[in-house]
Amino acid sequence: MNARPPSSRRPRRRVASGRGPRPGRRPGAPAVSGIPAPDLAWQLVDADAPPLAFSSLGFDKRLAAGLADLGFEGTRPVQGAVIPLALAGHDVVACAETGTGKTLAFAAPILQRLLTEEPHYHDPAREPYTRALILAPTRELAVQIEDTLVGLTYHAPVTTAPVFGGVEMGPQERALKAGVDIVVATPGRLMDHMRHDAVDLLRVQVLVLDEADRMMDMGFWPDVQRILSQLPPDRQTLLFSATLPGEILRMATEMLHEPRFVQVGQRGAARTIRHERQVVDGGAKIDWLANFIRRDATGPVLVFVRMKVGADRVARHLQARGIKAAALHADRSQQERLAAVEGFRSGKHPVLVATDIAARGLDIEGIAHVVNYEVPDTADTYVHRVGRTGRSGAAGHAVTLVSPAEERAWRAVEHAVGFHVA
Repeated sequence: MNARPPSSRRPRRRVASGRGPRPGRRPGAPAVSGIPAPDLAWQLVDADAPPLAFSSLGFDKRLAAGLADLGFEGTRPVQGAVIPLALAGHDVVACAETGTGKTLAFAAPILQRLLTEEPHYHDPAREPYTRALILAPTRELAVQIEDTLVGLTYHAPVTTAPVFGGVEMGPQERALKAGVDIVVATPGRLMDHMRHDAVDLLRVQVLVLDEADRMMDMGFWPDVQRILSQLPPDRQTLLFSATLPGEILRMATEMLHEPRFVQVGQRGAARTIRHERQVVDGGAKIDWLANFIRRDATGPVLVFVRMKVGADRVARHLQARGIKAAALHADRSQQERLAAVEGFRSGKHPVLVATDIAARGLDIEGIAHVVNYEVPDTADTYVHRVGRTGRSGAAGHAVTLVSPAEERAWRAVEHAVGFHVA
C-alpha cells in the first residue's frame, strides 16, 4: 500500500446528492434494454483502429516513463477513443469488449490530471485528500487496477490504496484517513468504511465505474448509488462496461454531465473467439472435461460453473484424475483466491475452476480455452465468461457443455447473443 502519513481532516459537510439532473443535462432517460439508445450520440470506434503513440498525447514525463516501463507504446482502440475525451474533461460512457485495455483508458487521464495539478496539490500547507475514486465489482479486479496504477506511478508522487473485503479493515482505514490520492474499491467494503466515517469523498474530482454492468448483476447498484450521493456533483465520471443494460444508461443520462458515448467494435463476444457446443449428459461432463484437458487443450483452461460447491467438486475430480486444478469462488479467503489466480497466471496449475462472481474482472493474457461446464443463465453472462479468452486480438476458444436438460436454456442464450453455435 502506498499512503502518506495520517493528518488532520477537514470536518465533514453535506453536499448535493447528485441524483437530480445538473445544468446542461438532458432530462429524462431513453427507453433502452441493453443496446445503445438511438437518440444518444455514440462515437463508433473501429476495433481495428490504428494506435496512437502515447508519446503524442502530451503526458507528463513521469507518467510517460511509467508507460514506457510497462511496455506501453501505442493505444488500443478504446484507449485512443476515451483518453482524449477524458483529458478534455468530458464525462464518458464506454462500451467495449472485455480484454480491450479499459484500465489504461481511465488510469492515464486520471494520473495526467493529478500530475498537471501537482504544484497546488503538493503545497506542504495543504492537507491531503482523495482526488479519484475507482469502483470495481470484485477484489481481483480492484487488485489488478491498483497494480497497474502502482506501475504507472513508479516515477510520480501519487499515492494509491486498494479497498476490498476479505482482509482486515485497519490498514485500509489508515490509508483512507491519510487521504491517499486514488482509492480503488469494491462498493461493499467502501460502504463499510463510510459507515465508520473513515473516508472523505467530498472532494473527489474523478469517479470511475469499471465493469458497471457486473456491479449491477452482483447486486451492488444500491451501494453504488449511495456512494455517488456522497460525491461532489461537479466531478468527472468515466463509466466502462462490456454491456449496457437500461438501468446503467438511465443512470448515465441522469447522473453524468453531458457524457460522450463510445462504442468500440461490435457488441458482444470478441470476433477472435471460436464458439463450440458439446452435447454431454450431465453425469458425463467431468469425464469429457478431463479428456479435453489431457488431449485437446493447447494452453490454460478456465472452467465456469454456477455454484461455489460445484467449483470445489469439479476441481477435486480433476485433481483425482491427475490434473492440476484450483477452485476460485467467494467462500475462499483472500489469500486463497490470490494464490489460485497467481498459480493459474504462472502456469503452476493450468486449470482454474471458477464461479462467475469470483472470475469477474480476471485480466490474464493467454487463456486458450473457456469451458462453460454448465449453460450460463443469460447472454450477458455468456459474453463475460467467454471474454476471458480471445483477448487483445489473440485467438480464443469457448466451448459450452450442454446436457439434454439444458438444451432449451442454451437456445435462449443463442437467441439473445445473436448467433448459432453448431
